[in-house]
Amino acid sequence: MKRSFYLFNPGLMERKDNTLKFTSVSTDELGNEVKLPARFIPIEDVTELYAFGSLKANSSLYNFLGQRGVPVHFFDYYENYTGSFMPRDGLLSGKALIAQAKAYQSTKRRTDLARKFIRGAVWNMIMNLNYYNRRGKDLEGCIKEMKALAKTLDEAHMVEEIMGIEGNIRRIYYSAFDIVLDDFNMGVRTKQPPENEVNALISFGNMMCYTETLKAVHQTQLNPTISFLHTPGERRYSLCLDISEIFKPIIVDRVIFKVLNKHAIQKGHFDNKLNRCLLNDKGKKIFVAAMEERYNETFRHRSLGRNVSYRHLIKLECYKLLKDILGIEEYKPFKMYW
Repeated sequence: MKRSFYLFNPGLMERKDNTLKFTSVSTDELGNEVKLPARFIPIEDVTELYAFGSLKANSSLYNFLGQRGVPVHFFDYYENYTGSFMPRDGLLSGKALIAQAKAYQSTKRRTDLARKFIRGAVWNMIMNLNYYNRRGKDLEGCIKEMKALAKTLDEAHMVEEIMGIEGNIRRIYYSAFDIVLDDFNMGVRTKQPPENEVNALISFGNMMCYTETLKAVHQTQLNPTISFLHTPGERRYSLCLDISEIFKPIIVDRVIFKVLNKHAIQKGHFDNKLNRCLLNDKGKKIFVAAMEERYNETFRHRSLGRNVSYRHLIKLECYKLLKDILGIEEYKPFKMYW
């Protein structure tokens, strides 16, 4: 079964026949590099690679990965997503690209799509809080405030207004984390850098969701640089930011609540340095495993009448958006119903 591979240690990645050979390195007490035993990964088992440590490779390897359709996502020392190697687009469509650009240039269409992304995201945030409210957490006040703000989305006629409403809703939503979580406090949302454990998990999880969405977009005829909610910019796949808004509550936030309340991740899994809080290597491995478990979890899809995984659900969302852009079917964001 194909799966994602996460490279936490620095090392050298090479092609060995039809296999990937990864030789990781560590440092001894004197600061000298020590090569560890090589690990061989059959290319047929790989969907994508996540490089959290320094990765040495040559063009032969990237040619091989490109031929096999395997992307590589890179993160810096501070766990910030820095970019991806993406194989050549195999699903190019001039018709889809023109239609997507036209949808962006139309103020009404762009605003309608942006509003739908936020409606889906807010619905899923509220469903998260409802879940814990039914389990004895007093979240009625937060839910009521979020619903009241969500009703004002219809009055917003510009993307900037929609983003403003979303910011206010998310502020209330994040304030509820201190009620949902048993032993950790979030406080104010801080990103660059995250200043406490909960903020560190949110930033790390959101980046994972972003790269998973990028892979899903790449498997369709959508262009990842033309977005509707977030402003398209240089050197970023802003459409992935749009679509991932819908899935961050039901994938990332649910995983955070689970690993913290079940004590899978504890204080000792973080490094705190100079007002910066980051997961250490052990903590990353635990959180990544929990995210993979969530991605592979299946549920009964109402419209399709069959079980689908959360990973496949992201891809389905991309196809729904593409159908709207091409004028085939109106886009409706995915909303949790359990």
